[in-house]
Amino acid sequence: MSRRRLTRQQKARIAAIRERRLRQARKTGDEEIPQDADEAPHHGTVIIRHGRSLVVADGDRCLVNCQFRQNLGEIVCGDSVVWHRTGDQGGVVTAVRERTSLLSRPDYGGHGKPIAANLTQLLIVAAPSPPPTGYLLDQYLVAAEHFGLKAILLLNKADLLGNEHDALLRRFDTYKDIGYCVLRLSTKQHTGEEALREHLKGESSILVGQSGVGKSSLVNMLLPDLEIQTGALSGTSGLGKHTTSSATLYFLPQGGTLIDSPGVRSFRLLVSDRAQLEEGFREFAPFLGHCQFNDCRHEMEPGCALTEAIESGKIADWRLNHFRLMAQALGKTR
Repeated sequence: MSRRRLTRQQKARIAAIRERRLRQARKTGDEEIPQDADEAPHHGTVIIRHGRSLVVADGDRCLVNCQFRQNLGEIVCGDSVVWHRTGDQGGVVTAVRERTSLLSRPDYGGHGKPIAANLTQLLIVAAPSPPPTGYLLDQYLVAAEHFGLKAILLLNKADLLGNEHDALLRRFDTYKDIGYCVLRLSTKQHTGEEALREHLKGESSILVGQSGVGKSSLVNMLLPDLEIQTGALSGTSGLGKHTTSSATLYFLPQGGTLIDSPGVRSFRLLVSDRAQLEEGFREFAPFLGHCQFNDCRHEMEPGCALTEAIESGKIADWRLNHFRLMAQALGKTR
């Protein structure tokens, strides 16, 4: 049976209930809770969600298996929640704290499906093999701009780079020129590891990238205690060790968190119009609004400021081509 869609009024009601419960938790802690629950509210972070169950880490990073009320809306990995301990050593989540960010992707119906909350940066992984899809990389960058996240491009498997990869290196030099952080990594040669760790300190990051680029190797490199964290998680959730079908949050030893989520290996963009798409290409900003026609679609129109920027070498032609492809796809989904 397909999942019932919530109307706009129902979503607004859920948001109002969530805010009321959060205010109650902040002021009195006397919101309606089960009779066997501890009245004292606790704050925690959602590590993983599986169906109607959550694994929540408390302030000491101890894991608690929690249930939650349906009227709290969609709770996802990374959410900051208010919960109460119950008599069975579990807990119940009674409120979701305000999110600083929410990464979503459209489902097959075109509706936004939340993946992870309270992120600060996107780690976009590419490698010489398999060859990166430039269009997909630019989709990730547009998503980062759209959701207000930092973006770091990780060129993994740097030990495989050779003269035949000059075009790939020039493309990543372009990303540098327009202001993105680019790091070269090799888990075999242990190059770039310290630089990456510095960028992860105090951040809430999520790994994205096509299959085969070495994301698992990066996770193992960054998390020396991965087996310990995974074992504790499987013991708390009862799901077993193979929980990679759901977004999972890990604590980094140097501070910060890392979310590994197969759900964002590829996704369609969640932008509603061309203006939002234009804003996703940061180097377009100085030229927007300077086209001869107000409704310029940046195709073949005379006086297009973006086309002129390509001719003067201020914008890479492949970036504008990717914008045009995304705009065409956007038009088909509307």
